[in-house]
Amino acid sequence: MTPAAPSAIAAIQAVETVMRQDRGRLTAALIARLRDFQLAEDALQEAALSALTHWGRSGLPASPQGWLLKVALRKAIDRLRQAGREDRKALDQAVLARDEADEDDTHPIPDDRLRLIFTCCHPALEEKSRIALTLRSLCGLTTAQVAAVFLDPEPTMGQRLSRAKAKIAAAGIPFAVPGPEDWPDRLNSVLTVVYLIFTAGYAQGPRTGTDLCAEAVFLAGLLVTLAPDQAEVEGCIALLLITQARARARISPEGATLPPADQDRSLWDAAMLTEGQGHLDRAIARRSPGPFQIKAAIASLHCGIAPDWPQIAALYGRLLDYEPTAIVRLNHAVAVAEAGHPDLALQHLAPLAETLSDYQPFHAARADLLARTGRPDQARAAYALAIAGASAPSDRAFLQARLDALG
Repeated sequence: MTPAAPSAIAAIQAVETVMRQDRGRLTAALIARLRDFQLAEDALQEAALSALTHWGRSGLPASPQGWLLKVALRKAIDRLRQAGREDRKALDQAVLARDEADEDDTHPIPDDRLRLIFTCCHPALEEKSRIALTLRSLCGLTTAQVAAVFLDPEPTMGQRLSRAKAKIAAAGIPFAVPGPEDWPDRLNSVLTVVYLIFTAGYAQGPRTGTDLCAEAVFLAGLLVTLAPDQAEVEGCIALLLITQARARARISPEGATLPPADQDRSLWDAAMLTEGQGHLDRAIARRSPGPFQIKAAIASLHCGIAPDWPQIAALYGRLLDYEPTAIVRLNHAVAVAEAGHPDLALQHLAPLAETLSDYQPFHAARADLLARTGRPDQARAAYALAIAGASAPSDRAFLQARLDALG
């Protein structure tokens, strides 16, 4: 096999970087102009493939993002014409958008990400569909990755996404940030989407998931400016900042994941931590409790010299009133164990076994509890399942060390 030329390698790396860092902005910009989710996604993918050839032959353009936007619009126009669509307005709109993009390749791309989130989170869609569609469209997660977030089969999630896109088109849902009067119907879904964007980046690890984490913090900051008096918005950004402040200390020098209590605090971002705590204090002072404030308070308690596990367990119990999900029940059980009641925690885990059978953290938590309660053989089997399901090398290293410690 002939090795790739240096220019081709550079083109591949450039396309991967732009698509990783700016896919959300480009997709949002295309949907804003084309008003068609599937067309925008397909056109951007075609543009990225074209970039591999053109950039490898001619070098990188002055604005790779602008180049991709312009070419994607041309690809979209070709698709509309080839399909023989009768919707003349859609074609005219795409042509106009292409002409605007052609005027100046270096002009900054408008940031339409927040508008895209609110479009996806329209109350006409089911909440699960709102979140899934945003993760797919804005973050560029594959259908399989979105399905994994919800513990759903991939074909089921694919059908859900297709129905959501079709419903947006059929209902004529506007691509816009709604007025304050419409916020109550969408705010929780929007915050949940921002949080899941952050979670997806955090799960990838501090080296590969940084872009998604930064994207989520940026979007949460936009929401704060739009709704400065909303306690849950402040709770959301507080949660993200407090968690992200510890990102550099998450991995040990040996490459294993470290819990907050074992991290090198000199690596924490003190300014970010202070900012997050300030948002949390202001949110609590509004006396309008909600799930994001509770999560932020839990994250804050993890930053103490010694985590207050009884208080953390109590907060997870309160969170169950808002989100009675299997994941929250799992976290509550872990906190109960850390508070000194591992046998009780195992009892809490038992009803979750079927629902979370494919959820790796469940097996990791169960393995730890079995080891604590004197069941080493069962613990080894659970650790094996947890290690097999761990996607991050640091998590595998952490779990392997725990397994090795059993002897």
